[in-house]
Amino acid sequence: MQETVTNKQIISPTTAAGTLRLLFHDCLPNGCDGSILISSTPFNKAERDADINLSLPGDPFDLIVRAKTALELSCPTTVSCSDILAVAARDLIVMLGGPYYNVYLGRKDSRSSQASSIEGKLPKPSMKMSEMIDLFAASGFSVQEMVALSGAHTIGFSHCKEFSSNIANDTHYNPRFSQALKQACSGYPKDPTLSVFNDIMSPNKFDNLYYQNLPKGLGLLESDHALYNDPRTKPFVDLYAKDQNKFFRDFARAMQKLSVYRIKTGRKGEIRRRCDAVN
Repeated sequence: MQETVTNKQIISPTTAAGTLRLLFHDCLPNGCDGSILISSTPFNKAERDADINLSLPGDPFDLIVRAKTALELSCPTTVSCSDILAVAARDLIVMLGGPYYNVYLGRKDSRSSQASSIEGKLPKPSMKMSEMIDLFAASGFSVQEMVALSGAHTIGFSHCKEFSSNIANDTHYNPRFSQALKQACSGYPKDPTLSVFNDIMSPNKFDNLYYQNLPKGLGLLESDHALYNDPRTKPFVDLYAKDQNKFFRDFARAMQKLSVYRIKTGRKGEIRRRCDAVN
């Protein structure tokens, strides 16, 4: 599995951020059960086809398929798709210089996946901070854990559609950064694939520069600026900007907690033979 993950990341460097986002989108709404991996059928619109998930990139799905295929050859129907996703996310974080944490194994995969079941359960870049805090609290995550998990924006990119409407009227952007973003997104909406790195300083390194960027007006999304401008979250942004080790410790702990959130065990789930379909 390690080899599969490493090879995929070398060939497609955006795999790490995509896999982290895939795990997040799988776990937060209904628990870490691999329900995001199931394909829709003519009779069922699955989670991955919900509006908020349409922008999930193909690489992490491909990685899970490859890892599952390799594992099925050596030990059939033993490792669940949700376990593979949890381990792959951790391994990729470590590959990019982030913290190692233990991933507990033994998750079972869900037998269903409905797009309608995730409505309102995932954060959107345009959400007010109170809504974000409430959304995480509903899943048992504190404000500090939410800020630590937001540090995942140290890698990956966002499409222009997620922030281009804010560039003109959001005063929190650094003026030169704002100009550069306008230029980078000038072809949008004609070309909806246009995107910008979440952390422009070190986009392929897992570090605490995301937090250091925020006071300088170099946050990309509205929700990034809100973290720095809200008194409930700002102290944690300042803390992590100063102390990368503290960020790594808290991020690792929050990821460990997220990766066992509402997991299915025993007869509540199954070990899928293929990750994109129930047995």
